Amino acid sequence: MRDFDDMWRRCLDGLDQAGRRRSLRPVERLADGRLDIGGQPMLDFSSNDYLGLSRHPELVRRARDFTERWGAGSGASRLVCGNLSPFVQVEDKLARGKGAEAALVFVSGYQANSSVLPALLDPKVLGAEPLVFADKLNHASLIQGCLAAGVRQLRFRHNDLDHLAELLDKHRDDPRPRFILTETVFSMDGDRADIAALAALAERYDAFLYLDEAHATGVLGESGFGLAKGMAGPRCLVMGTFSKALGGFGAYVAGTRLLKDYLVNRCPGLIYATALPPAVLGAMDAALDLLPTLDDARARVLGHAERFRADLHAAGLDTGLSSTQIVPVIIGGEERALRVARALEAEGLLGIAIRPPTVPVGTSRIRFALSARHAEAEIDRLTEAVIRLVREVA
Repeated sequence: MRDFDDMWRRCLDGLDQAGRRRSLRPVERLADGRLDIGGQPMLDFSSNDYLGLSRHPELVRRARDFTERWGAGSGASRLVCGNLSPFVQVEDKLARGKGAEAALVFVSGYQANSSVLPALLDPKVLGAEPLVFADKLNHASLIQGCLAAGVRQLRFRHNDLDHLAELLDKHRDDPRPRFILTETVFSMDGDRADIAALAALAERYDAFLYLDEAHATGVLGESGFGLAKGMAGPRCLVMGTFSKALGGFGAYVAGTRLLKDYLVNRCPGLIYATALPPAVLGAMDAALDLLPTLDDARARVLGHAERFRADLHAAGLDTGLSSTQIVPVIIGGEERALRVARALEAEGLLGIAIRPPTVPVGTSRIRFALSARHAEAEIDRLTEAVIRLVREVA
């Protein structure tokens, strides 16, 4: 008889030997924004709560109010009887903020990308298998969406739009529909895509542009509505999340009313998923109301990141091309990155080591995610410790 447990065990043993086995650690989030891990309070420089909204009293209050009004759960998928009235309210606010005709809420960012893309890239609808041009460092959810669609990705070098143009030109005479997939802010590098240049390439080569704004939403763009505000339309879909700078949970896409209707009818992630609970919708609703008022918080977090990068560069450390609130310190080897992360934790500073396959081999790093809730003294403490420990840890 086949021993399935033995197969799983051998896989885990291989991960152990490669130093890549991961495990879950219980975490207690404290009221002051710190984390308690194994009884040790830590300053959190790893979460995506960029504006500190996860504990904002208005998000908490509205989540409670929506729960009291509509209950703990939605009860069904949106196409059955789970499409509660707050969905309309949230999607209308979101569409106005993004400068789009319509918006559609999803359960999570991973679920949105992995299920929207198969609907968009369906050869039966498009009339042929599409040509999909994807940034080499796209998030795993975008890659999974392409795999689920069964399409081959033509991957261009990260943020290298000359290479993208070469690939597009190579297939200029191919009559199949073209799609360009990229993030606007890359989650492991903290750098930005050139949105205007991407839009120009999409126009020149008759391509549909798919933009993932997960790490831009809330922090960048006019009123915090992302780098791609105003771009969603007949030739562009913009995706983003509520689970990072907006402090809650869930995701969205913004586009035309026709595309929204198409996804309602063709996207399995919406059709077959139980609708989000009212508490989550309440937090979404509050975050969207607060977002235009948070210019000071956005300036604060981006200022933290600029100063942090400058001090690290002066000390000779590599932060890649980061220009946002995400600042990686690229160390190289996996074991050394883990040792630096453990040394930081011993000093009460949480910076998670990111290793392959999440990042390319030889580029293991500590990924720091800064927040408006951090005090300048906390950034100074982090800066001193990172410079010292990267030098000390062999």
